[in-house]
Amino acid sequence: MKSTPKILIICGHPDKKSYCGSLAKAYASGAKSSGANVKVVNLGELKFDPILWEGYKKIQKLEPDLIKIQDKIKWANHLVFVYPIWWLGMPAIMKGLFDRAFLPSFAFKYHENGLIWDKLLKGRSARIIVTMDSPLIVHILLMKLLSIRVLKKNLSFFGVGPIRSTMIGSMKFLNKQKLNKRLNQVNILGKRMR
Repeated sequence: MKSTPKILIICGHPDKKSYCGSLAKAYASGAKSSGANVKVVNLGELKFDPILWEGYKKIQKLEPDLIKIQDKIKWANHLVFVYPIWWLGMPAIMKGLFDRAFLPSFAFKYHENGLIWDKLLKGRSARIIVTMDSPLIVHILLMKLLSIRVLKKNLSFFGVGPIRSTMIGSMKFLNKQKLNKRLNQVNILGKRMR
């Protein structure tokens, strides 16, 4: 018997009322309608210091919200990251989540002697959904999909795969009808749990 999919959606926009928040809700609605167990985290509602002050020399004590999100990541077998591309990357709060929560002994573990590491988040797939003001073709040709490539490399380093992506460009030029069309497309992705 196939187990119920467990999906964690992480909205990396600091404002949950943003369009990214709507995309996260659309994916969640689609996944729930297909029988998935879904949890949504809006990073703007969490309380944690996003700065890794001393790198890995000294691990900072995790705030309760970071412990909770680590537990949700362990629980999930599919991770969905929704965020806007700002200055070719993810918002600071989402970068802070990676710096603070995806730590050695949680997401990966180096071997003492050698360059090999254990990928501690194996068995999970991922979907990356990003928005951007620039046209998609600009991001592909000039920026070489930089933001997507960086996150995919990070997730692969932890053992996550396969990793799929959805990019919504020209946000400032999309009218309500086109924005709703994108929401429906993301809802369908949720229904397919991909």
